[in-house]
Amino acid sequence: MVRLDAEGASGASAGSPVYSFVLATNGRESFPARRESSALLPLPDKPSIVVLPFQNMSSDPEQEFLADGIVDDVITALSRYSSLFVIARNSSFTYKGRTIEIKQVARELGVRYVLEGSLRKSGNRIRVSAQLVDAETAKHVWADRWDRELADLFAVQDEISEAAATAIAPAIAGAERRRAVRKQPGNLDAWAAYQRGLWHLGKANAEDNAIASEFFQRAIDLDSNFAGGYCGLATAQLRSAVTFATHDLGEMLRSAEALARRAVTLDDSDAEVRARLARVLWVRGDHWGAQTEAEQALAISPNLASAHAELGAALVFSGRRSNGIAALEKSIRLDPRDPRSATRLNQMAIGAYLSGDYVAAVTIARRAIQSYPEYPLCYR
Repeated sequence: MVRLDAEGASGASAGSPVYSFVLATNGRESFPARRESSALLPLPDKPSIVVLPFQNMSSDPEQEFLADGIVDDVITALSRYSSLFVIARNSSFTYKGRTIEIKQVARELGVRYVLEGSLRKSGNRIRVSAQLVDAETAKHVWADRWDRELADLFAVQDEISEAAATAIAPAIAGAERRRAVRKQPGNLDAWAAYQRGLWHLGKANAEDNAIASEFFQRAIDLDSNFAGGYCGLATAQLRSAVTFATHDLGEMLRSAEALARRAVTLDDSDAEVRARLARVLWVRGDHWGAQTEAEQALAISPNLASAHAELGAALVFSGRRSNGIAALEKSIRLDPRDPRSATRLNQMAIGAYLSGDYVAAVTIARRAIQSYPEYPLCYR
């Protein structure tokens, strides 16, 4: 959860850390082999992933514990994302020490994505590498590596685990949107229709916003118990009234709140759902309610980008601008390709403007205009 100071925020200068991100941007344990089944497991109705044990490439067997600890923590962190289906450790570690093919693992466990990695030690430094593979295409979706000093094993483990987990979820979300766009409209299930809606939402213009609403409605029609469809439609309705002025504000606010509350009723443990309700509440002017919902979302999923964004918006518009900008900045760091980045940049620009930091406000607004030229609010 974001830590807030007791006194609120004072104005921030252009060189303060709050703006730094935006202004800088232009002996192995053995397991029995798993017996293969002739029946393939069907893919779940949401993105599915297994995190395989990382390979210890160093000559130091003690690093095995560090490698296994990182994998444990990544599995735990990913499990907090209700949008993901994550294979449990007991199953993933049956592959430890075995030479296997990615597609074989995916078939046996019924998953689409496989995360594999390795650890190397040299002197007092380690290098951890990880790569996320789409098992259907055998293509890399994401890869990264981290070089760290081994002064504090637990701190290193925590840092690398958090960095990996917070990068993987957005990478999968982006891959799922690209997959949905390639499908024929007639072949969409509720999840794919939702992802197609997010893709159009990310265009940040009135025409695509209307198309996004249609796809979110289709997701609801295909599965009336799928919370994501209600959340997506609520977001598109808010944009239609607040951003593009194509619909009546009062009508859309009432409808969006009903949709968001319906989503919470369907799954009150879904952090993304609570973050979406937070957005509706702050647009309505209920900043305290928005902050409460956003903090509940962060209690469920501490690295959820959208929850940091909604908390940031609530803080900016309730006068705690420095804290709000910091939360918005973190949301963009966690998910720089999120379809809602235009809104977040605009809110950061507003926060800087209201703090009297006009140089930062102009810089942020210009960055948003370059990335989203049809999104009108940043011109204002």
